[in-house]
Amino acid sequence: MLQVCLNGARDRSECRSLPVTAEELAAEARRAVATGAEDIHLHPKDADGRDSLAPESVAEAVAAVRAAVPRSVRVGVTTGAWAAPDPRHRVRLIRSWSVLPDHASVNWHEEGAEEVAGVLLERGIGVEAGIYSGTEAACGFRASPLSGRVLRVLAEVTDTDPGTAAATAADLLRELGDELMAPVLLHGEEGGAWPVLRVAAQHGLDARIGLEDVLVLPDGSPAGDNAALVHTARRLLRTAASAG
Repeated sequence: MLQVCLNGARDRSECRSLPVTAEELAAEARRAVATGAEDIHLHPKDADGRDSLAPESVAEAVAAVRAAVPRSVRVGVTTGAWAAPDPRHRVRLIRSWSVLPDHASVNWHEEGAEEVAGVLLERGIGVEAGIYSGTEAACGFRASPLSGRVLRVLAEVTDTDPGTAAATAADLLRELGDELMAPVLLHGEEGGAWPVLRVAAQHGLDARIGLEDVLVLPDGSPAGDNAALVHTARRLLRTAASAG
């Protein structure tokens, strides 16, 4: 499975073509899915372009994107602590959502992760357990009573060095172990995005790509939009599959 991560916590100072509004997210999602994306992750934004978990921001973004893609494509959002630092406030916001995404990512190293994951599950929203490299999250997740209830593990390689990111990805997979009860989606960021995508392909794991993770193609040229990234990722995944 290839997921597209449409925008992330970035703003237009980093990428002029970054989708921010609901309409822009919908248009980007439509193009990315047409190019080969099978699942969507996005960060709803407020009127100032900042990540928001407010019910109106989530409803507007999710409804617009869901209307733009086939029903089989799941739409997910972030619950990153930077959008609502107090975990109790984060839980209250999630309880107030009127339009529910299909899934939401929960960074397991953040304070209140289990409480946030718990309320998502109560509301019937799938949980992507975000396990960052370089943290103790893998150990904490394996010990969590919720580890068997998540939709998938989002294994996030934070090493941005293209020369070492693949090795860091391998280390993270070893930390997660072989006894997980959920699929693993492996991805990197910035300089590590493309090397880690190749590792995901080699291991037959789900992968993701998009403007949240990287703004350039493997040759270093700027990616015009999410569809360009998805097109290239899909080609690399096909090549890896045929080589296997």
